[in-house]
Amino acid sequence: MSTQIDVATESFQLRKKKKSKTISNDYIQGLQNKHFLLYNVIPAIGTVIAIASLWWYPISGVEIGLLVGMWALTMVGMTVGLHRYFAHRAFKTSEPIRVILAILGCMGAQGPVVSWVAVHRRHHEYSDLPGDPHSPNLGLVKEGIWGTLRGLWHAHIGWLTNHEYPNPMFYAPELMRDKTISKINRHYVVWIVLGLLLPTILGGIIHGSWMGAVEGLMWGGFVRMFIVDNSILSINSFSHAFGTHPFDSRDQSKNNIWVAIPTFGESWQNNHHTFESSAAIGLKWWQIDLGYCLIWVMEKLGLVWDVKLPTEKMIEAKKLA
Repeated sequence: MSTQIDVATESFQLRKKKKSKTISNDYIQGLQNKHFLLYNVIPAIGTVIAIASLWWYPISGVEIGLLVGMWALTMVGMTVGLHRYFAHRAFKTSEPIRVILAILGCMGAQGPVVSWVAVHRRHHEYSDLPGDPHSPNLGLVKEGIWGTLRGLWHAHIGWLTNHEYPNPMFYAPELMRDKTISKINRHYVVWIVLGLLLPTILGGIIHGSWMGAVEGLMWGGFVRMFIVDNSILSINSFSHAFGTHPFDSRDQSKNNIWVAIPTFGESWQNNHHTFESSAAIGLKWWQIDLGYCLIWVMEKLGLVWDVKLPTEKMIEAKKLA
């Protein structure tokens, strides 16, 4: 009888956990702090050291190439993979492409696939409302310049160590059931290390020295992680605070031209929050969207299909007067 009660209790707790939208406990808080230290603070320190080292070791074309190349690969994984494909299902693709996008996205070190998707979907559910993990516009801060700065700090950095963890069983159940993605998810740290090893090995081989390997690690590894990290975080902060708001998105998302290139087009946030499942975030010819440019090329090559885009009628219907 006792065993039956225990089983029934465990079953009830499991169902309750699946229905719960967030998980908050000391263990999760510890993981958030550890993740922030390893993948936000250390790359920032590495960037300072890399810049300081320019006095003794001037940067060469090799380091610039490794930095730009690794930045581009990681941003493809973040914007085309984690965001437009996994979070919003903006297109369909094959299993090999799914795997590549998931691994490249993990190299961005902003969380495993399932966790990243869960956080992002919760952000859309509560965009700029209480419950949004990283809005700069919540009523928790005072108005005025100081309040604006506090909001920007929270959206850019503060939330990373102080937010309720969205329950993946609620926000990303299809990814939890996906054996391939679950396996990639479990090896999250491996992909981050791979993203550091690639520029290190290439730098060492091209320069033919250990110092070349160190320079490759610094610029293609830590500096690249720092740039990608702050590019993505600027979407949370600047693109929900500064810019234009042409569409009725029912939040305070903005179209921000200033970070369009480093974010691969993700900064057109008002467009995105109005047409969440659109593969194109830049909706006008002049709205630079490198992520969609790649999707367009991949569609022409037959690598992706069923690409979702808003029609002209849909766009007109959402325009504000």
